[in-house]
Amino acid sequence: MSVREITDEAHFQTELHQAGIKLVVVDFTAAWCGPCKTIAPLFNQLPTKYPKAIFLKVDVDKCQETAAMQGVSAMPTFIFYRNKSKIDKITGADIGGLEAKIKQHYSDADGGGDEKDYGQGLMDLSLFIMKDMSECLNEDDEHNLKSMFGDGYLASDCDEQLIISFQFNQAVKIHSIIMKAPTDHGPKTIKLFINQPNCGSFDQLSSTIPIQELEVNPKDLSEEKMINLRFVKFQNVQNIVMFIVDNQSGSDRTVLKDIKFIGAPILTTKMDDFKRISGKKGESH
Repeated sequence: MSVREITDEAHFQTELHQAGIKLVVVDFTAAWCGPCKTIAPLFNQLPTKYPKAIFLKVDVDKCQETAAMQGVSAMPTFIFYRNKSKIDKITGADIGGLEAKIKQHYSDADGGGDEKDYGQGLMDLSLFIMKDMSECLNEDDEHNLKSMFGDGYLASDCDEQLIISFQFNQAVKIHSIIMKAPTDHGPKTIKLFINQPNCGSFDQLSSTIPIQELEVNPKDLSEEKMINLRFVKFQNVQNIVMFIVDNQSGSDRTVLKDIKFIGAPILTTKMDDFKRISGKKGESH
């Protein structure tokens, strides 16, 4: 394993395409940049430490089009991609900070080796969920949302209803949902809301028109099928609230073992990112 040196924009796009859902870490560097020279030997060691990720190097003077398109204005800049989408960025010759970012994105997917490619530029958005900021109402004390994020499951407490709020660390577009749950206690009627200021209450959400209402089939739960959403309505999602109204058997206990949102992150490139790469040799800017 070694760092691959990019020759031009076409080469860069080919590498991103071939990487698929693997994590890609790109070092945007320059021959005249002192900090770049300092961190280069350390960066070159990373493919051995993280063999499931792809490491690329882009010389901003040789590949000015790529640097401009990716909004690079200071060297070194390290940009992280998955499924051809930017997922993170760090600037400066800080190997500790760089490795922390790699571990953050690498351990969740690449290390497990079970990440699935859903085609059409779609991916599992679990990497973008802020678990500490997500919450659930009427969850069982032992089988709560935190349990579902781990190896357990989520169960309702005093009745069948649940409200779950998922917060994303950047705007995403959601194409579909995949749920895993028992065919008797799994969710049946689900009302979806997006970009809510808070989790809401059962009374509030019961009287509010959702952005979409789903009627889940038991087979969808047992076979973990993709439940398609009205994609056009989920193009800019910061958070999504699921109001689970009832379950398949009409019992007082709803159980959810896992949920995946399938979609893609939104690239929010600012016009300032397209400024030309300029500066005197020997300067980092």
